[in-house]
Amino acid sequence: MRAAVFKAAGQPLAIEQRPDPVPGEGEVVLKVGRCGICGTDLSMSDGSGQTFESNSIIGHEFAGEVVAIGAGVETLKVGDRIAAMPFTGCGKCATCLAGRPNFCAGFRGMPGAFAEYTTTAERVAIRLPQTVSLADGALIEPLAVSLHGVALAGIKPGDKVLVLGAGPIGLGAVYWARELGAGSIVVTASSRQRESLAMQMGATAFVLPDQPDELPQAAMTALGGMPDVVIEAVGKPDMIARAVNCVRPAGTVMVLGFCARPDSFIPAIAVWKEVKLLFGMTYSLGEFEHVARVLDRGGVEPRAMVTDTVALDALPATLEAMRQRTHQCKVLVDPWAHA
Repeated sequence: MRAAVFKAAGQPLAIEQRPDPVPGEGEVVLKVGRCGICGTDLSMSDGSGQTFESNSIIGHEFAGEVVAIGAGVETLKVGDRIAAMPFTGCGKCATCLAGRPNFCAGFRGMPGAFAEYTTTAERVAIRLPQTVSLADGALIEPLAVSLHGVALAGIKPGDKVLVLGAGPIGLGAVYWARELGAGSIVVTASSRQRESLAMQMGATAFVLPDQPDELPQAAMTALGGMPDVVIEAVGKPDMIARAVNCVRPAGTVMVLGFCARPDSFIPAIAVWKEVKLLFGMTYSLGEFEHVARVLDRGGVEPRAMVTDTVALDALPATLEAMRQRTHQCKVLVDPWAHA
């Protein structure tokens, strides 16, 4: 099969021929239909922090069709259209049984979907409803990240919410905050390129102050008061500090941005405000399944995040171009398309 392989930090992905995957016990092989490019695909390949394992096939936001099944597979069959969590665990411990294999002592990442075929564990896979396309299926993973963060933040009907960042995770957070009944939802970002997308997802206003220290006042004016919840979805140094500066006393800061570099903020500011500071780690299987159900019942807004679909051959150049903050939002890879 053809696959996009991470070689080393700072180098473009390489398109190589690799052996077709063989399913292990409890696993299936799927023909990848779509795989989304995640912000971590950018940050973990540029050498700025945590880095992918050399010579590995990456890509973890995927959906496809089952083409082979391994021993012990009971619920899936060849021809099923599925999406899957890109990690698994032992399947027997308390965290696995609770649908959180990311906390299992036997945690195992299962990316590898920037390829024509990949494997996944049956116990972390879900069948896609007939109304949900493979492109929709590739959105389930990032939307589940946003859903988990919004749920963990405890957003209540009428809450004022500020979202830092207008990438897919931030836009997903806007969508779920609106679904949970939030009142005013304000988005801020480094430019206005995705302002219309933010509004389409359910934001009530988009602010872009001239200076970072003007953000608290700009957000408060747009929200009609200080935010009850601030969601940090940028993942760069200084964003936690900005969130703490903006949130109301006794408010909540929910960190969904994946920043792998040292960062700092002034704890005394958070102490004076008695801020609740939370960090979100992926999602549960139940949340993953819930995203599919919402898409099935007509939640079409997230589809607007998909701005481009590229062939596997175009992936290396596309990934490098995205480092320059292009107009694109969620880019999907179709391994079977021609460049």
